[in-house]
This record gives sequence, C-alpha cells and structure tokens, in this order.
Amino acid sequence: MPSELENITTQHVTIEQVSWQQAEAHLRQVRTVVFIEEQFVTPEFEWDDIDSTALHLLALHDNKAIGCLRIIKHEKIGRMAVLKPWRGKGVGNMLLKQAIELCRQHGSKQIVLSAQTHAIHFYQQAGFKMTSGEYTDVQIPHVDMCLKLD
Repeated sequence: MPSELENITTQHVTIEQVSWQQAEAHLRQVRTVVFIEEQFVTPEFEWDDIDSTALHLLALHDNKAIGCLRIIKHEKIGRMAVLKPWRGKGVGNMLLKQAIELCRQHGSKQIVLSAQTHAIHFYQQAGFKMTSGEYTDVQIPHVDMCLKLD
C-alpha cells in the first residue's frame, strides 16, 4: 500500500524566508530530528549563536516544517535538513535553489558550504565544486564545496 507521501509533489510545499526569532520552534524541530536524533550531533554543537543572525529558509507542507537551511552573510549555506519522509521529493533542491538565488540577489560572488560526503552529488548537480579533501566534522565525513556566481 503506497504511503500518503508518495503522491505529494513539491507543488504542495512552500519555502519561506524567516528569521530565527520568527521560526525558532519549526527550525529546531527539523534540525533536532535530522541532526541530533538521526546523526547523533550533540546539542552543544548544533545550537550556536549564528542562528540568531543568519537568514533561514523553511520548507513547509500544510504549515508543518519539513526542511530548512541557513544562510550566513549571503555567502555560506549550512544546517540544511529535510525530514526523512520528504527526502528525494525535491524539497532539498527547492531550498538550495532559493538560497542560491537569495545570495545572487545580494551580490555574492560565491557560496561555500561544508557538505556531508553522502550529499556531494546533490550539491554538484547545483554546480558546486569540491574545494577540499575529506575531513571529519562532528564525527561525520565532510568536504568543502564552492559555487561561483559569475
């Protein structure tokens, strides 16, 4: 029997630009599930002072948070997370495209990010190139990546 999510497309998903102050509960909910519960990142690492000054994108379906990311100074993307039932349905792509466009609109020349190695191909499809070898961050393999906005 197909799950209810199999028939849902990204046309039912909205991406909102929010501040930490506006959407802290939604952002914490998604990141807690993905990073703290699934990937065992410690809360001490996950929550930092950057959140209060970063720009956040929040993916919603029926007013329920299903994904997010943060943009730092229109030059760095981080903390991208999509709840497991929504992965592979285009939500991450929607978030990333909007983040790139926002950085471009603010005159950024490039965007950098630290990608978990399992997501390298996802970011490469958006034009990002690896700029480092593999390293471990919070016990998860990562590489640095960059997208030139010429």
